[in-house]
Amino acid sequence: MSSNSTTEDTVAVPLISSLRRATNSTSQVAIVGSNVCPIESLDYEIAENDFFKQDWRGRSKVEIFQYVFMKWLLCFCIGIIVSLIGFANNLAVENLAGVKFVFTSNMMIARRFGMGFVVFTVINLVLTLFASVITAFVAPAAAGSGIPEVKAYLNGVDAPEIFSLRTLFVKIIGNISAVSASLLIGKAGPMVHTGACVASILGQGGSKRYGLNWRWLRFFKNDRDRRDLVTCGSAAGIAASFRAPVGGVLFALEEMSSWWRSALLWRIFFSTAVVAIVLRALIDVCLSGKCGLFGKGGLIMFDVYSENASYHLGDVLPVLLLGVVGGILGSFYNFLLNKVLRAYNLIYEKGVASKIFLACAISICTSCLLFGLPFLASCQPCPADAIEECPTIGRSGNFKKYQCPPGHYNDLASLIFNTNDDAIKNLFSRNTDFEFHYFSVLVFFVTCFFLSIFSYGIVAPAGLFVPVIVTGASYGRFVGMLLGSNSNLNHGLFAVLGAASFLGGTMRMTVSTCVILLELTNNLLLLPMMMVVLLISKTVADGFNANIYNLIMKLKGFPYLYSHAEPYMRQLLVGDVVTGPLQVLNGIEKVETIVHVLKTTKHNGFPVIDGPPLAAAPVLHGLILRAHILTLLKKRVFLTSPVACDSNILSQFKADEFAKKGSGRGDKIEDVELTEEELNMYLDLHPFSNASPYTVVETMSLAKALILFREVGIRHLLVIPKTSNRPPVVGILTRHDFMPEHILGLHPSQSRSRWKRLRIRLPFLS
Repeated sequence: MSSNSTTEDTVAVPLISSLRRATNSTSQVAIVGSNVCPIESLDYEIAENDFFKQDWRGRSKVEIFQYVFMKWLLCFCIGIIVSLIGFANNLAVENLAGVKFVFTSNMMIARRFGMGFVVFTVINLVLTLFASVITAFVAPAAAGSGIPEVKAYLNGVDAPEIFSLRTLFVKIIGNISAVSASLLIGKAGPMVHTGACVASILGQGGSKRYGLNWRWLRFFKNDRDRRDLVTCGSAAGIAASFRAPVGGVLFALEEMSSWWRSALLWRIFFSTAVVAIVLRALIDVCLSGKCGLFGKGGLIMFDVYSENASYHLGDVLPVLLLGVVGGILGSFYNFLLNKVLRAYNLIYEKGVASKIFLACAISICTSCLLFGLPFLASCQPCPADAIEECPTIGRSGNFKKYQCPPGHYNDLASLIFNTNDDAIKNLFSRNTDFEFHYFSVLVFFVTCFFLSIFSYGIVAPAGLFVPVIVTGASYGRFVGMLLGSNSNLNHGLFAVLGAASFLGGTMRMTVSTCVILLELTNNLLLLPMMMVVLLISKTVADGFNANIYNLIMKLKGFPYLYSHAEPYMRQLLVGDVVTGPLQVLNGIEKVETIVHVLKTTKHNGFPVIDGPPLAAAPVLHGLILRAHILTLLKKRVFLTSPVACDSNILSQFKADEFAKKGSGRGDKIEDVELTEEELNMYLDLHPFSNASPYTVVETMSLAKALILFREVGIRHLLVIPKTSNRPPVVGILTRHDFMPEHILGLHPSQSRSRWKRLRIRLPFLS
């Protein structure tokens, strides 16, 4: 494979066929949803050619103001749209699930348990079937949480259809249906993907296919501005999910974005602030009872006002224990989920029918567990000092009647036969130390732990955030119950700390998780304890495996570049991984040669070389992109002889013609039809080549080149020789060249086993 063909366009062996080897593929294809599709890298570097410079010099102050104003306006629009989608999403789930639970509860009250089970199971099955069918047939890219796809995109990896309009619609509708089906999945991850879709669609500047070509958005037709908008969208999605604007900003900073700057921070903060304001206004409407069955538009807003947390030095030890156990459980959770997803992919190879059948099987198993397990718990008498109605009949609450006689409630049903939001509220609620019993909480923890693992991989939009919070909260509350009077913390606060420890153990986020939970519980007094438990759980879990989203990205085949370089990369030079031959173009090239090169290669960038008579010896002029060459061919700005064109040629083009295409079909060389006479003409590439591409000397260490490649966000890194008696360019480094499997394939002696053992002992090396 040539160094140019190692670019992101080369389609090789798909990951799905190599799962049995349990190794990641560095080919430029990935599993998105359940489809194997080609992926490309994004180029966050601006091509500073003569045309670009003239275009910016010619812009008036009005156009510059328009550019800045439109950035802020789009951030405002993202906040408005994402908050409305989040509110509608939650309201739909509450009412769909609410109607189902009311019907089932009415039959339980009438002692018609068999009919209640049938109704509950059939409704869940229909909802799951609908979600899986539209996902499998309409938008496979909408499956899963979407956070790995968005994270990979912000790292520079673009996969088709992940931000398309149909993916957005299926993500919203499918997630509503799947969550309403009582599957143990969440809404937060899909909301992140939804926000990113909204931002990407707004940043495309319209669609020529549908006659929506908005010229006033032409400034954003490049990867850099779209990346900023997608980052805003992902932060707005978290803010809309948890009503945590600051947590959304920190989530984008800590987990999602690979590039960060202060200007982007302000715009993300503005978007999440808009989300918070809109949600606050909508919640006020719901509090007046105008939002349907349950009427509060929860949006996973737990609003847990726990009593003031008074703790002493003796309470630190249980918190340390929570962190250690949370880290172990979290890493074990990631291990099992990774194995289950690999097994699911083997099943999915059999076709769409197997995907839908698996989703339906998981739905039936879930319904059986949710309906049957509460019968194992004994009925408890209602507490005399209960703040709310006991038992709870036909609505959310801590005291589900289920099959119990009057004046009694089923504590396990209050957790398991409920929506995830209400289960978390019940676990986090204050003054409930004696309302749940050991057996019920333990059964609920085990059920959530395994059901969430098996439910995530189905072909439907599904998130992990809420299931992890539910599982961690149940584990934390169980620890609090075991400690009893030996701790000053009540069981609700233990549940919050347990959720934090399990989040730290699975997702390995510290700052953003801490702030999100604090915004959820409205209790800043928990800050010291939460910081300790998150730091410990993350440190412990890092000694076993990677965070859950990194594992899923690897499973999907995304060539993600991490912020650290592997130790063996410091032992290798750039020249050790550059392979040939290299395809270059002359500054003034024959059209026939250009067409042949484009048809016989899949490269996205070509070095432009000047030789005699333009230069005394071959010298690197710059780099030209495939898309720009196609634009020149379509415009037919040809020369009859190999001489440089005049400066008037730039006036024949508009900036829109060189803008990055949106999610639609891009230009292809097969679409350009040229006559025999035109093929024998010449094309001057100088005015449209990036005359200042990033270059490195072949003797630079591979680790240093990786840091440059990732930090700048480039797509092509030219490698120049150390001596002057060689060609001006010896190769091109692309994302593929930095993948560990590619490097170790070239240099198998650089075994990583020794470094793996070292990093397990010293996780801070990562």
